[in-house]
Amino acid sequence: MKLSKFGNKFTRQSGINQLMVDLGEAYNSNHPNLCMLGGGNPAFVPEAQALFAKEMELLIENKLFERMVGIYDGPSGELTFREVLAGYLNEKFSWQIGPDNISLTNGSQNSFFYLFNALGGEMPDGSFKRILFPLSPEYVGYADSGLSDDMFASYRPKIELLENKQFKYRVDFDNLEIGDDIAAICLSRPTNPTGNVIGNRELARLNELAISHEIPLIIDNAYGQPFPNVIYADAQLNWNSNTILCMSLSKLGLPGARTGIVIANKEITNTISALSGIITLAPNSVGAALMTRMIEDGEIEHLTENIIKPFYRQQLDSTIESFEEVFADLPVLMHKPEGAFFVWLWCQDLPISTKELYARLKEKQVFVIPGEDFFIDIDPNWPHTQQCLRINYGQPSDKLKAGFDVIAQELRKVYGAKA
Repeated sequence: MKLSKFGNKFTRQSGINQLMVDLGEAYNSNHPNLCMLGGGNPAFVPEAQALFAKEMELLIENKLFERMVGIYDGPSGELTFREVLAGYLNEKFSWQIGPDNISLTNGSQNSFFYLFNALGGEMPDGSFKRILFPLSPEYVGYADSGLSDDMFASYRPKIELLENKQFKYRVDFDNLEIGDDIAAICLSRPTNPTGNVIGNRELARLNELAISHEIPLIIDNAYGQPFPNVIYADAQLNWNSNTILCMSLSKLGLPGARTGIVIANKEITNTISALSGIITLAPNSVGAALMTRMIEDGEIEHLTENIIKPFYRQQLDSTIESFEEVFADLPVLMHKPEGAFFVWLWCQDLPISTKELYARLKEKQVFVIPGEDFFIDIDPNWPHTQQCLRINYGQPSDKLKAGFDVIAQELRKVYGAKA
């Protein structure tokens, strides 16, 4: 079979694809010693699942289930949900948006595919535009989402060493350049994979740069406020007509509902709507139907503040305690955990790549995500790109501790062989 350029680009093997295949096979293996510390799936939080189940029952009782599964919404997504969400955000953050400032998609990955390719790539005048990540590592799901190759530009971070075996990435504004070939600035906040939260001043400075260069600032807010609000830093959530704010229902515990939310000026949301109409006809209705009443009645606050955030905070505290105990004698640092579901470990001066370390751990039924593929458009000769691991801390504490023990044992062998 002969494939087009599109077909070849989106079917070629990638590192992250192989990793996801490995994770899928591991889940199906049912191995008794399996420690699944990789992947990005939100944890199963029983109280949250019970609320979603109850909401589905209410939809059935109120004769809304048939509409949810039996009718196409418009390409912008279900109108009542967009009206309710706009009102909620206006009240909570003193914004002034309406339902026309919101477009729904079939998940955040879908949102970014639309945005990146609508704004960047080959332009009508023959020029080529790219999406700029001001700080890398960044979300690996961005890396292969461009229709064209060489679609993304990134900059190394500044690394600030902190107490308690922690460090933090910061935007290197001294070296950040925004050329005429940049179509938009994009960042995740909190950041997947590192849990980093770009500070309010840094974000304001990026916003000023975007406005001065007449390009949008895209913020991936999948883990941030107001839901699921898995964020532990002081982070103001601002919006203006030059901001494209992307949200999701996945991290609340509804990844299967595939509901992405794009909040932007009407030119952008109309563009998203037009793409949805052609490519998918309409976005999924399930997430919007499940969350409309919960947002309108304020139950979303109970879900995020009393169930979701405390669950992950407890998980994180346990993870930090295990990290400090297990890795005390090793040159391993943790990025300051400020949000999202991950801790990011830096194995300083690691004698092997983290991809090789991943392979060794896989043999011992411990699955992590090596960091190389998160350094999008960063020179792989920078040693730091081959010294980091992403850990999902949403797993049971005993499994996470057991996984940490295996990682530490393997690292002692690696560092010992070097000595």
